[in-house]
Amino acid sequence: MTHPPSGGSQTLRTPDPLSGHAGVPAQRTTWTAQVRRLRAVATTEPGRLQIIGAVLALLVVAFGAVTTLEISQRASSADDVVSRSQPLSADAADIYRFLADADTTAASGFLAGAQEPEAVQEQYRKDIEEAARLLVKASGSTDSASASSREIATLNKLLPVYTGLIERARANNRQGLPLGGAYLRYANQKMTGEMLPAAERLYAAETGRLESDSADARQWPLWSIGAGAVVLGALGWMQRRTYRRTNRVLNHGLLAATAAASVVVLWLAVGHTVARAELRSAMVHGQESLDVLNDARINSLKARANENLTLVARGAVLTPDGSADQYEADYGSGMKALKAQLEKAERLADDDSGSAPVATAADGVSQWQARHREARATDDRGDYDGALAQIIGTEKSTGQSFQQVDAALEKALAHEQGEFTSAAKDGRGVLRGLPTGAAALAVLGAVAVIVGVNRRLSEYR
Repeated sequence: MTHPPSGGSQTLRTPDPLSGHAGVPAQRTTWTAQVRRLRAVATTEPGRLQIIGAVLALLVVAFGAVTTLEISQRASSADDVVSRSQPLSADAADIYRFLADADTTAASGFLAGAQEPEAVQEQYRKDIEEAARLLVKASGSTDSASASSREIATLNKLLPVYTGLIERARANNRQGLPLGGAYLRYANQKMTGEMLPAAERLYAAETGRLESDSADARQWPLWSIGAGAVVLGALGWMQRRTYRRTNRVLNHGLLAATAAASVVVLWLAVGHTVARAELRSAMVHGQESLDVLNDARINSLKARANENLTLVARGAVLTPDGSADQYEADYGSGMKALKAQLEKAERLADDDSGSAPVATAADGVSQWQARHREARATDDRGDYDGALAQIIGTEKSTGQSFQQVDAALEKALAHEQGEFTSAAKDGRGVLRGLPTGAAALAVLGAVAVIVGVNRRLSEYR
């Protein structure tokens, strides 16, 4: 007689491979068995050592990975400070300076008469070419959607308009037509009202990016320091556990791992502290002085342009209240700002090489103002030619004083630029080797942990 299969035999039936639930009991059985085996292993000392060793090795590797990643980011930001942000900020300042100098030179050439001196024409051409070159360079280094890119586009659009107005002013001046002065004044308004403000905004944007990159590079690597503290604590606990169970003071593998982790933590703390100090020094003693000196040089260029335009306009442009010559008033306010900036630059200078050219520039400003007052008195007496000689002449003119101020400021800027670059490179150099070193020491530490734990395991074999 045939008997139906019992309930117990049904559980042994091979599951249908097409059934979605066929493997669930077997899978659960497998996981349960694995958990039971792990629990059984963990109840023995060799098993516990294997688990602890694996966890410690993973902690050391994770510490190395976190440190490598975090310090790589700091090093990248420091590299941006040296190779991208600060050079772009300096280029933006030079764009402003070249544009302002071109405007000043154009006014000086106009005052010289129908036949401009060749040196003046060459200086104007050089200023325009350098400004155009730096705009192209800056355009290739900025994001097309950034504020800097928009300012660069504005300057590229206005530059040919300005040069066209200057050429019209020159053409009319050669023919002795008074319309040339009107074109020159209009070109100056285009420069001071639209182009220089755009260049100033470009400089502000690039300087802001420099400050952001420097702040990122100086940010403390808190995750790395925290991970290092956890690893050292875990290694210390493991060595204490080993001592309590074996009465052996030292485990060479664990000791080597602790030494490797300690080196990374110490290198991390000291290296980042030094890098942070150098980068901060670059910003405080370098970039801050550069900002003040750039502003001083720009104000000196503006003052010189307004001084020249005072003679070109000859009272045709008045202040809004009609009480004074607009260009003379702008000259006065520009010189006042220039003196204040030179005083601040002298306070910021931290050595004789930085303060000496600033002092020379300050002396030149005082001389410039005295000569300017004499030239204005001469012009007020109706002696235009005499005043012209005192402004653009070759002996004891305000032009000579301006050149003294400009040369001194250029020397001061070169010194502060060198100070910034040196400090920033030192900060970057400290961080460069740390990511690779941390990764190598972390691998060495993990291997040492495994060797140390295996040495303890061998005692049970």
